[in-house]
Amino acid sequence: MHPDIFHKDFSPTPYWWEAYTPAAGALSDVPRTARVAIVGGGYAGLSAALELAKHGIDAVVFEAGELGSGASTRNGGAVSGGVNVGKSFTGKTARADGAGAERILSDACDAFALIDRLISEEKIACFWEKPGRFVGAWTQRHYGVQSRRLAMLNMAARSGAYMVPRERQREEIASEYYFGGMVVERSGKLHPALYYKGLLDACRRRGVLVCAKAAVTRIGRLGNAWQVETARGTLSAGDVVIATNGYTGTLTPALRRRVVPIASHIIATEQLPADVARSLIPRARTLSDTKRVLCYYRLSPDNGRMVFGGRARFTQVDATVSAPILHRYMIDRFPQLRGVRVTHAWTGNVAFTLDALPHMGCRDGLHYCLGCNGSGVAMMTYLGYQTALKIARVANYACSFDSEEFPDHPLYSGNTWFLPIVGGYYRLRDNLDRLLA
Repeated sequence: MHPDIFHKDFSPTPYWWEAYTPAAGALSDVPRTARVAIVGGGYAGLSAALELAKHGIDAVVFEAGELGSGASTRNGGAVSGGVNVGKSFTGKTARADGAGAERILSDACDAFALIDRLISEEKIACFWEKPGRFVGAWTQRHYGVQSRRLAMLNMAARSGAYMVPRERQREEIASEYYFGGMVVERSGKLHPALYYKGLLDACRRRGVLVCAKAAVTRIGRLGNAWQVETARGTLSAGDVVIATNGYTGTLTPALRRRVVPIASHIIATEQLPADVARSLIPRARTLSDTKRVLCYYRLSPDNGRMVFGGRARFTQVDATVSAPILHRYMIDRFPQLRGVRVTHAWTGNVAFTLDALPHMGCRDGLHYCLGCNGSGVAMMTYLGYQTALKIARVANYACSFDSEEFPDHPLYSGNTWFLPIVGGYYRLRDNLDRLLA
């Protein structure tokens, strides 16, 4: 315990919940039938239901807990225009090479445009801004790798990316911590809980039934229909969509083997003096870095607090464990924040895949959209939308993330016992990289 870093009004809940707190509300009865049943009421599930409603297809969304209790209201609120998806192009998969990489980045670019359009069309008040992102280079070698990615990002994802050398770094961040970095102009930020509320409100305006506290316990076939058994009743559906992402469990063991839930931890500071807050990130961008154990951070929508996230641990731990680690990471970058206290600390699950790419498709007759890989706001919204187009049989719906290639591993069944070992190894590699820089 580090009591000196905790504010007297500290809360182990997301800062975002001050604007929208997940709630079950009046529990809707589970209907007997629906054209589509959607398991998971996060960004992907709501986005799919919203698009299906626009095509006249009735869908019911099932959420195990309160509406918005998962990662959709727990993330950092940064919205990538393709830069994060581009990190996966290591040559490990055929889809990540050449034209495949271009198509994937192009779709990631479309995901950003979808967020922009939804917020505008549905009049979602979520502090949506597009100031861009700065990705700090952990070493000089990382800076070179970033430089080599510019052409692809700008061609395929229209990123408006350019390099910022170390001597000009203070134009982007009031710190000497990095070896320069890359600016991605086509990137934004929003209030994740208010964005979730906006999607939920949009669904409700179109009559979409969203059932809270209705955990799905079994899915099976009965004739030509799916029987979806929940904690509050059973429904018969023509199609089922699995949109559980970082909370995918034993209900769908084949999908559970293909996603690795990794905890991401975040803190929010007390209100900062206005001049200090303005000076930290002069252009008000979102920031992240190239470390294996990365950090991501930004100012709050009122530009008064630092919201700082990262892999303090790869698993769920108590806020009294994660907050001091993140506070130290923050001070490493901003020594001027020494003595600033933490008012909120929380965590949520990010779903990584074994090929580091988002995935949608159909397995054993079930549709799925899974694997945000750290880009959940844009990618889960987009995968839900694209899955809806596929079910509605809309012409030219084709999406590069829709593929039969969704790798698993014979030694992985969904048990993440190995994550602390992986986390320790990555930290060691990061430290060695820095020492050798």
